[in-house]
Amino acid sequence: MPFSDETKDRVNAAINVGKNILTVAWIPMVIYIGYKNSTPQPSLIKLITPLA
Repeated sequence: MPFSDETKDRVNAAINVGKNILTVAWIPMVIYIGYKNSTPQPSLIKLITPLA
């Protein structure tokens, strides 16, 4: 069963939105997981600013 052009456009738009969300959220997610799994948790101000 072939898809219509409208369905293909919607799937492509959904995939593009998913790629953008993954691209923007990847680094903060890695930082958050590392922060939560570290044994001596640093304060958030030391995590955000390197000179604090």
